[in-house]
Amino acid sequence: MLAYLIRRLFAAAVMLVVIIMVVFGIFFLVPKWAGVDIALSFVGKQADPAAIAGVREKLSLDEPIYFQVWEFFKGIFAGRTYTGGGDTIHCSAPCFGYSFRSEQAVWPVLTDRFPVTLGLALGAAVLWLILGVAAGVLSALKRGTLWDRGAMVVALAGVSLPIYFTGMLSLAVFAFGLKWFNAQYVPLEDSFGGWFGGMILPWITLAFLYAAMYARITRATMLEILGEDYIRTARAKGLKEQTVIGKHAMRSTMTPILTMLGMDLGALIGGAILTETTFSLPGLGQAVLNAIRNQDLPIILGVVLITSLAVLIANLVVDVLYAVIDPRVRLS
Repeated sequence: MLAYLIRRLFAAAVMLVVIIMVVFGIFFLVPKWAGVDIALSFVGKQADPAAIAGVREKLSLDEPIYFQVWEFFKGIFAGRTYTGGGDTIHCSAPCFGYSFRSEQAVWPVLTDRFPVTLGLALGAAVLWLILGVAAGVLSALKRGTLWDRGAMVVALAGVSLPIYFTGMLSLAVFAFGLKWFNAQYVPLEDSFGGWFGGMILPWITLAFLYAAMYARITRATMLEILGEDYIRTARAKGLKEQTVIGKHAMRSTMTPILTMLGMDLGALIGGAILTETTFSLPGLGQAVLNAIRNQDLPIILGVVLITSLAVLIANLVVDVLYAVIDPRVRLS
């Protein structure tokens, strides 16, 4: 198990290096090939020529691409000092870049908004995993019944309805109409009760979409597994139905569910843009949306890298859980 974990950690580290190089090339090399002035996108079209030349010098844009990549890598672990244009700017490690448009380092912006997005993603993941898997298992066990048909109709509605529609509808009905929930975000450090009350509707709205997908996948997987020979053998041995379903069928059912969870949770930690925009949550989704509007390239680059890192970590955790759930992974 330890050797398996070490191999996965090494593969994740290599993949992270490759991702940083690819993302850096997309943001810095491709625009250069297209004839776009990268320094202009960093400071804005209204900047004077001296400011543009200063940014070009600070970012070493006239240097070879491998030198720029090395400077970016070094900044992540040791910090970076931007010199040029008559002034000096120091970006402490980990330095994921510096926004010359808003005049702030990228990393503090990400760390300030990350807890909001993390709370949204984890809370919604708990809801959709419990509700979606439970609904899918019950639908498989009660195939063809009224419960099965009703659950799949609700799941189809959840997959079909966009988040901004269900979010605005839930705000109109439960926050502004019935006044059951708080529509305004309250930071966790200010009040746990206010934070929890303000996050309930975003959690439910986001979980409704994903729980619907998980219910459909769980139902289909469970129906397939219930027809396997080892399930019939377990029943023929006289095992209780709860043991057959809970110990044997659920283990195989959870494998594709964990795969989906790793991808979905990692992507959401990178920023649930629609949900955060609908409920005015100051998370990474809002940050990247504002950066796109303002053409703030360093913030966009930082969020992309954080998203990639979150997906890698989530998949690493899923791989470890594979070994816990399925003994064949440990043996291989």
